[in-house]
Amino acid sequence: MSSLKSHDISKKTALQFVILLSMVSLFADITYEGARSITGPYLAILGANAVVVGFVAGFGEFAGYALRIVSGYLADRTGKYWAITIIGYICNLLAVPLLALAGHWWIAAVLMIFERTGKAIRVPPRDAMLSHAGQKMGMGWVFGLHEAIDQIGAMLGPLIVAFVLYINGGYKESFAVLLIPALIALSILAFARKLYPEPQSLEVQRDNLKAEGMNSSFWLYLVGASLIAAGYADFPLIAYHFQKTALLSPIWIPISYAIAMGLNSLSAPLFGHLYDRKGFVILIVVSIVSCLFAPLVFLGNATAAFFGIALWSIGVGTHESLMRAIVANMVPMKKRGSAYGIFNTGYGICWFLGSFLMGALYDFSILSLVIFSIFIQLLAVPILWMVMKKIK
Repeated sequence: MSSLKSHDISKKTALQFVILLSMVSLFADITYEGARSITGPYLAILGANAVVVGFVAGFGEFAGYALRIVSGYLADRTGKYWAITIIGYICNLLAVPLLALAGHWWIAAVLMIFERTGKAIRVPPRDAMLSHAGQKMGMGWVFGLHEAIDQIGAMLGPLIVAFVLYINGGYKESFAVLLIPALIALSILAFARKLYPEPQSLEVQRDNLKAEGMNSSFWLYLVGASLIAAGYADFPLIAYHFQKTALLSPIWIPISYAIAMGLNSLSAPLFGHLYDRKGFVILIVVSIVSCLFAPLVFLGNATAAFFGIALWSIGVGTHESLMRAIVANMVPMKKRGSAYGIFNTGYGICWFLGSFLMGALYDFSILSLVIFSIFIQLLAVPILWMVMKKIK
């Protein structure tokens, strides 16, 4: 009985840790996703042209992924997972309310890129710390639960900004209001740091991973995941299609995104739980099904588009949760910061390049965009199948 009681307490402690970090992510997402819903128009008001807006958004996303390889390596090398995570969150969150003070577009542009840089710094060490709870709770459930709570914030942020604008507030007032969730996120983060100074104590390292690092299975898995990323359209491109074709009215475009984030919150923990029970095959099945979002969204009518958005959302939620869980199950504890840095960098660069190519294909032929999206995602399936066979 005593051993069972100890196990239960450990599992409860792991759950509390995951919920604390998930609440940090919720309020962080309210902050920066709320801001990102209006950064384009804000830059325009400050005098930036379309080229500047596109460059800032693209370079910010690139920096937000490319720098993760450095952050992950430093976290593993120094063991300062908490310190690097906290520094990243401070940069990520405080850059947002400072936008309210920007008097020129180039100042706002620097702050927007600084915000993305902060996210790059904090993601690998945070995910490494989250993975320590996975041995007690299940890796899929840990990252699925985190993704679900995280996406609630992603849904609430733009709605809060819309409400501020609705009551006759301006863009500067909207950024200023976002200081509140930013400070709440940092307060919860400080509390979590005090309560769990050594989150690695939640995990007893498994013998079969002690001698291994990022082996051939990891690199093959990165290739497969990156192919899926390259074929996954960003929502701005989907929204652009809805606007250009008048498939959805302007009011329904943000609503469709909110619905997508809501489905994301439901699907992430569900498929995380299924992964813990059934294994790697869940990622393969979801990848095959979710790639059908492209013809529904870009070639269908309004009803088909909503089904496509649902598949797109399920795919995003599953990829965001399961892909992180799988990395944790592949790589030993002391290498996970580096592994997440490398994985996120490769995944993000391929997403960026794929999105850029699909944007170009859209102007050439929507059908060619759909064919590319489906083909490159299905190309990942045999690679993921090989990985599944290698890690069994």
